Amino acid sequence: MIGAVLVGILVVVVGGCVCVVWAERGGPRWVRVVASATLASGALLRRFQRSRRRSLRSGDSGGGGDGD
Repeated sequence: MIGAVLVGILVVVVGGCVCVVWAERGGPRWVRVVASATLASGALLRRFQRSRRRSLRSGDSGGGGDGD
């Protein structure tokens, strides 16, 4: 079951990348819409990862530690 979900996610990601390349070459309107959604979701994930890294870094400087 988990394998099927992962394969489905992989198909969606690869399809989005294909649409981005096709849209750059002047594809139909629906391809440009899918490409825009793909690029927007990528930007959203990058922003989420940056904010997560920042929160992890600020949590490390709290001084708790392992007692050394």
